[in-house]
Amino acid sequence: MSRVTAVVKSLSKARTKGSQEWRAFWQEQPVDANRVFYESFAGNGMLCNPEAMFRALIDNPEFAHLTHVWSLSEQMWSSAVRTEFARHPRVTFVRYKSPQYWQALSTAGYIFNNATFPPEFTKRDGQVYVNTWHGTPLKTMGYDEPEGGPGARNVIRNFLAADYLLAANPFMAERMYEDAYRLTNIHPGRIITEGSPRVDRQFLSDSDRDEVRSRLIATGVSLGHHQKVVLYAPTWRGETFQNPSNDVVLLAERVRDLKRRLPADQQVLLRVHQQVYAFAVEDPDLADILVPNEIPSNEVLGLTDVLVTDYSSIFFDFLATGRPIIFLAPDMRAYDGYRGRYLDRADLPGPVVEKVGELARILVAAGSGEGDDPAITHRSAYDRARERFAAREDGGASERIIDIVLRENTEGHDVRPLRTDGRTRLLIYLGGMRPNGITSSALNLLNNIDHDRFDVSVLYQYSSSREVLATQAKIHPRVRVLPRIGAMLWSLRSEKERTKALQGGEGVQGEPLERAQRMFALEWRRCFGLAEFDHIVDFSGYAAFWALLLRQGRATSHSIWLHNDLKADQMREVDGYRPHEANLGSVFNTYAGFDHLVSVSEPLMEINRENLAGAAPASRHTFARNTIDADYITRMAFGDRDDDRAGSTSEMVPAGDLSLAVRTLSTVHGMDRLEGAVQRYHTVSDVIPPMDGVRTFVTVGRLSPEKNHERLIRAFDLVHQEDPRTRLVIIGGGPLEGYLVELTRDLGLSDAVTIAGQQSNPHVILSKADVFVLSSDYEGQPMVILEARVLGLPVVATKFASVGGALPPGVGHVVERDEVALAAGMQAALRGEVANPSFDAVAYNAEATQDFYRVLAPATDRQGA
Repeated sequence: MSRVTAVVKSLSKARTKGSQEWRAFWQEQPVDANRVFYESFAGNGMLCNPEAMFRALIDNPEFAHLTHVWSLSEQMWSSAVRTEFARHPRVTFVRYKSPQYWQALSTAGYIFNNATFPPEFTKRDGQVYVNTWHGTPLKTMGYDEPEGGPGARNVIRNFLAADYLLAANPFMAERMYEDAYRLTNIHPGRIITEGSPRVDRQFLSDSDRDEVRSRLIATGVSLGHHQKVVLYAPTWRGETFQNPSNDVVLLAERVRDLKRRLPADQQVLLRVHQQVYAFAVEDPDLADILVPNEIPSNEVLGLTDVLVTDYSSIFFDFLATGRPIIFLAPDMRAYDGYRGRYLDRADLPGPVVEKVGELARILVAAGSGEGDDPAITHRSAYDRARERFAAREDGGASERIIDIVLRENTEGHDVRPLRTDGRTRLLIYLGGMRPNGITSSALNLLNNIDHDRFDVSVLYQYSSSREVLATQAKIHPRVRVLPRIGAMLWSLRSEKERTKALQGGEGVQGEPLERAQRMFALEWRRCFGLAEFDHIVDFSGYAAFWALLLRQGRATSHSIWLHNDLKADQMREVDGYRPHEANLGSVFNTYAGFDHLVSVSEPLMEINRENLAGAAPASRHTFARNTIDADYITRMAFGDRDDDRAGSTSEMVPAGDLSLAVRTLSTVHGMDRLEGAVQRYHTVSDVIPPMDGVRTFVTVGRLSPEKNHERLIRAFDLVHQEDPRTRLVIIGGGPLEGYLVELTRDLGLSDAVTIAGQQSNPHVILSKADVFVLSSDYEGQPMVILEARVLGLPVVATKFASVGGALPPGVGHVVERDEVALAAGMQAALRGEVANPSFDAVAYNAEATQDFYRVLAPATDRQGA
């Protein structure tokens, strides 16, 4: 690393730590009940609903005691609003994310935002957070979007922190907040359905209209004093809100084309979405038609004679004017394909056109009372939409919201708690979301839970890695996904206590632990806001950080899962080092705060109860077996079997034309099934190619000491000496891989033993093997044994303490933990002497799910238990 690079990194780290110190300091200072903080679109101006609320309060003598702070981005720091209020004694401005920003945001008694505060934000006790949002949605939102909950992670976090959510109409309250963002059941805040403050700004007198027109002209917009205003206001394009497409060149071309087709008494202006404005303001071709960001959209709507839009929520606001709306949507089909809409075309309050020529024809007809005039062609749809979406838009929304929020007067107003449906609310931490046994068990549990009885939320650390995204995609669709984003706040003064709590082992007690718990209580509030749950579950159970965090949530019960003999795990050595000793010691230190310590089998419960006797009372130990996804296992092993269809395909596949054969097969079977079949074929060819007369042993597990693959390889060596037509396949990766490869080479087994590494589809390999073998010293509940049983393999396993949780009496063959006994068991399997009754996965899952319900039963209605 060069010296310059090192200096830059040091300065960056110092700035980050400095910002954190500022935030930590102001989090501890008193909240000022007379200060109001406002933010719109991450500081992109004095805009939208917060701007309307601000102007209503600043002009009201009843609230002359309030001071007001606005957040502005660096780009908007020189905007006209700072000049407008430069001498106002009760108005100040702060730069977005500056030290002054964190001071104001952390200490203001009232905070208003029309979008989201950054991930670092934590709402404090004594603050009233009003999230106004920025309009009724036409396009899908939240979990209805293509990226679903993970894509809306910071939006959901902000909503959960808000005391009040503003809704322009019941559709927005129910369809967006409660359904699309899944706030039903877990959010104890309230929804105010009293119209939009920003729409109040549309109700202009003649003199107000003249004033807005003059302001536009003063900024360089070309607009005659008697010209009709056609406002073109499209929404943003792109895959994510944070990275919109730069389509301003296309928009400019459309506006110029439209202007050429219209009479001189109509002027077309362009209002772009906030996320696109930075692109548009840099384009000189737009200077005379671009509506400046600092002039509120709703004031411009008050001046507008006809609105042209596509999928923007701006048309819901414009309904209050009663004036025409036209939808220019040449890409509606494509847009629906990657985003989607809540309203059908027939529900839109105006004509939908695809070409500028069609739009011009309708604009010329608008107001004529005949032909293509929207007032004639779409009057019924317009009236229905106005009643449905703008019934409360009468110019008084701001005053009603002031009455509710600041005067705390709810009488006569539409303010209510969010909906509940009576289901029991669960929050489950899934773990690291990597492809391992704990993750598979967690996903299986989510598939087996009765979602009509339980409202399930899951927590995990958000990541854009392929592994995490692939696992995330497997989460049951009815589960509320709440990925953690951002970082925990702690100061240099408290970093020592935090480190002790996470790595100090069982001995950390007293004030250091209490200080750490206060930090984690703040982190819980940052992550979950006001959210409430009935049961909180740490399903992973391997990290003190998550255990400490989950203990801070208020719930009827807190449970932590024990997937293994954890004392043995703590003492396990790798290359003379115990990697889990400090971390697991700190996990054990949290057990006193959990109501249930849940081992994954009954034998394992007895082991953990004895080994961890000092961590929590014995009565808190219980067990719940993991469920298994037999359908997924068989599908991965064999694909979607469809013999009739497969048979008919052979007659359709032309000989000699490979590309045509692929197209034919993909048409008949579907590309996903075809790709899956090809992947299974390659996996088998690479790892376990068919060999006449050769019988194969297989095992699956991390290449780490407790799995004792060395014993398995040495046992196989004895078997192979007796029967050379045998082979062993070891699936898994880990720290001992190099050693095990060298061992097979030293024993002369390189041709007979395959160490296949981590495999994306181990099940197809198992399906081609003859015997499953497990040589572990200890396990929790060995799910790989159940997976082997689903595929019909006989099982030979060493006699570790919890083996009975997967191999009950009369199933498989359990041997002593030495290589001679294991070899004898493997030879018995070759002779067909290992009991291998069929495995009823459905019945097993029903029993295992009841185990899970039983853990929660003391605090539930015991229904179905």
